[in-house]
Amino acid sequence: MEQVFSYIIGLGAAVMMPIIFTVLGLCIGIKFGKALNCGLKVGVGFVGLSVITALLTSSLGPALNSVVDIYDLQLKVFDMGWPAAAAVAYNTAVGAFIIPVCLAVNIVLLLLKGTRTVNIDLWNYWHFAFIGAVVYFASGSILWGFFAAIICYIITLVIADMTAGKFQSFYKDMEGISIPQPFCAGFAPFAWGINKVLDKIPGMNKLEIDAEGLKKKFGLLGEPLFLGVVVGIAIGCLTSTSGAELVDKIPYILGLGIKMGAVMELIPRVTVLFIEGLKPISDATRELIARKFKGAEGLSIGMSPALVIGHPTTLVVSLLLIPVTLFLAVILPGNEFLPLASLAGMFYVFPLVLPYTKGNVVKTFIVGLVVIVLALFMVTNLAPEFTKAAEDVYANTGDSAVAIPRGFEGGSLDFAGSPLAWIIFQCSYNLKWIGAGLLTAGTLALVVWNRIKIINEQRKAENV
Repeated sequence: MEQVFSYIIGLGAAVMMPIIFTVLGLCIGIKFGKALNCGLKVGVGFVGLSVITALLTSSLGPALNSVVDIYDLQLKVFDMGWPAAAAVAYNTAVGAFIIPVCLAVNIVLLLLKGTRTVNIDLWNYWHFAFIGAVVYFASGSILWGFFAAIICYIITLVIADMTAGKFQSFYKDMEGISIPQPFCAGFAPFAWGINKVLDKIPGMNKLEIDAEGLKKKFGLLGEPLFLGVVVGIAIGCLTSTSGAELVDKIPYILGLGIKMGAVMELIPRVTVLFIEGLKPISDATRELIARKFKGAEGLSIGMSPALVIGHPTTLVVSLLLIPVTLFLAVILPGNEFLPLASLAGMFYVFPLVLPYTKGNVVKTFIVGLVVIVLALFMVTNLAPEFTKAAEDVYANTGDSAVAIPRGFEGGSLDFAGSPLAWIIFQCSYNLKWIGAGLLTAGTLALVVWNRIKIINEQRKAENV
């Protein structure tokens, strides 16, 4: 099974997703031509997104490495990016069985009315496998690994239900869709809490600056495209050690600015392909479930957050946080992680944050700043266990994606920088049975609360 999933993960999302969604489309009654078209658009969307994020990392990577060398930044946790985390996740015993196990848990919870989300975002199941794999290698027990993965999955489904209403009302054309991706889900409670606090600050609750507002107020200066160019040029300037070198590097600096602007402009265009491919699958799935199962009204189809990462506020705030994150990584005492490859994952912090901040750029930036500071420390804390898992996978597969340079430990913002992953790891590994009891009790309480909420909503719908 490990070899099978290793082969599947080797295909990549661009190949895996068209196959999955074409088969899924056929299973729910969509004609072959339309199902294939949906699957191919999803695959093309992943290719486009991969090309754009590769442009981001390949452009920023050398520039940031130059900055690291120039200023002699010594941080011992090497940023391996999410591909390494996904490879660690699926190339283990936990990853080999994670999809059927999680699908079974989803079905049981649906039957018990513990969730209203049908999670078909199969590619992102690697997040659950990842926390399971890290706990497995740290504890040496496969049972602890599966416990951590299943707990993470259940909590994510409940959060997807809790955020579904706000998600669907904030984003256009997202009716009947929720986001059961644990990296995004882990930041939703922070968005809710921080937004509540900010609204109590005099004047802050009246501050309404969204991405469209920036455009109206500042014109071209408020466009994500222009901001991308400015940030790219600023980072490019930092790679020079003298005025003469700065002049010599003008073509390179301007080129970096244009590439950063291109990333900001192209991401929302590519996400349109995801919507075109996934929306028919989502609609057909909900219609089929509504026909076949009594009381199925209100179900949400769990989809990838890639659908909405092109929102202008997400682009603007992610872009502004890139230099801020690098600065914080250097000055924060106790942090050992310098995010480079992970910067492309910055966009995925915000899909479930924006519905609570209502797209407000200032509030979203503050939420992002808080969670990024926490993420840096959590990645540093989990680095030894991440390294154990990566070294084992590399020894057995030889996969260069999980090769850690000598003298470094490994880390990744996604999913090792998630508060959800960190809490589950600490409870499962460090607190052992006490932690397991706390996690189990807390998760059951969430499921029971969610079930009561679901039943009450069904009764209200029946009485209307």
